[in-house]
Amino acid sequence: MEQIIHIKNMVCPRCKMAIQTILVELGIPFSTIELGEVKTSGTLSIEQKKKLGNKLKDIGFELLESEKSVLIAQIKSLIVQQVHFSSSELKVNFSDFLAEKTKHNYNYLSRLFSEIEGITIEKFITIQKIERIKELLFNKEKNLSEIAFEMDYSSSAYLSTQFKKETGMTPSAFKKMKQPNRSNLDII
Repeated sequence: MEQIIHIKNMVCPRCKMAIQTILVELGIPFSTIELGEVKTSGTLSIEQKKKLGNKLKDIGFELLESEKSVLIAQIKSLIVQQVHFSSSELKVNFSDFLAEKTKHNYNYLSRLFSEIEGITIEKFITIQKIERIKELLFNKEKNLSEIAFEMDYSSSAYLSTQFKKETGMTPSAFKKMKQPNRSNLDII
């Protein structure tokens, strides 16, 4: 029987590889690994779960048990996946996207997220977008207009305003930095 295990702090493809390594090392069969969750090919014993939890903790991950923490992790994973790794444009707004993917009313998701995380979902999305913009600016592969379009901003001026509000500097000042101040996705 398949079991879904939820894991906190999975934010990138390398995280998935690290989880895969641990599962193989522990001899836990799995069918898929996605950001925030693993589908095992069978039900884990209490001992397997304990060993997995310890191995995950050693490298900065955490097994999630409560329904609310699983839901928060799912919201974060969906946002991170969409902002940082999706090549397709979101056809609906984030509230509809999250409600559809989690099968929960957005108002409930919003209240729960704010209560547990201390910030709104919208603020979390903005923070993620700013981190993605920093990455794009640092790589210098695209100009500000192209970045604004890719990140679904109405204009490069609006992107610049929001960037300065969040970081305290303009995108052009950020580009000139030799050591840009970027945050790891798992601590945002």
